[in-house]
Amino acid sequence: MDIRRPAVAGTFYPAEPAVLSGAVDRLLADARSGAPAGPAPIPPKALIVPHAGYVYSGPTAAAAYARLAPVAAAIRRVVLFGPAHRVAFRGLALPGVREFETPLGTVAIDAAGVAAARALPQVVEAPRAHALEHSLEVQLPFLQRVLPRFALLPFVVGDASAADVAAVVDALWGGPETLIVVSSDLSHYHPYRDAQRLDRATADAILAADPALDHEQACGATPINGLLLAARRRGLAAELIDLRNSGDTAGDRDRVVGYAAFGFHAAAAATAHARH
Repeated sequence: MDIRRPAVAGTFYPAEPAVLSGAVDRLLADARSGAPAGPAPIPPKALIVPHAGYVYSGPTAAAAYARLAPVAAAIRRVVLFGPAHRVAFRGLALPGVREFETPLGTVAIDAAGVAAARALPQVVEAPRAHALEHSLEVQLPFLQRVLPRFALLPFVVGDASAADVAAVVDALWGGPETLIVVSSDLSHYHPYRDAQRLDRATADAILAADPALDHEQACGATPINGLLLAARRRGLAAELIDLRNSGDTAGDRDRVVGYAAFGFHAAAAATAHARH
């Protein structure tokens, strides 16, 4: 199989191309119009973005992707990590295809990046891990609307360590042409106020670059921890872009899911930027 077909179009996001592009564009426009006044934010090298249905986590995802506008033309490769929700396996799985498809078109897989990643022992090829996985797929329409042109390196993260993930991040770090994205929601199915407290503590741990999150705090704890290790070694600091939950968007407040968006920048640049 050369193309990974969309699995959650029509459920997590609209399946009709014009409706989908319009929905993503509106979310991005709302994120830009709702940004606080002041100096333009520093474009991120890496992002943490949620992966629920757009009606629930779309505003938080859009807040992250809107930050890419100043550097969108320079980004040519996206290295994307998401947790495995449906298939159990060991390591980090590549899809074994040439392209990912969404209703907005296809995105080519970065063949050179695949070759580099496959040299690492924790990287495997597992199409079945990707076939029904939503955590990566829901990021693609945002990337397709924000970036003029890019290739993709998608990893579903199974039974792996933070160090396993960090080694892959390091191997594919690249320069300004490469964006790193980790897909993760936060706490699941707590009452609204409890979720706010739990998710604020998780956000504080990420801001403190503490790579010890567990899967009760974030379904993508393993790739987040790996990104935190790699970012800390390279002197990047996290910035909290948005924090909310499904009770703030389209759900009831009895059992909510938490969503956050973070950007990672050079710590020195972020400090200097804050002085202006």
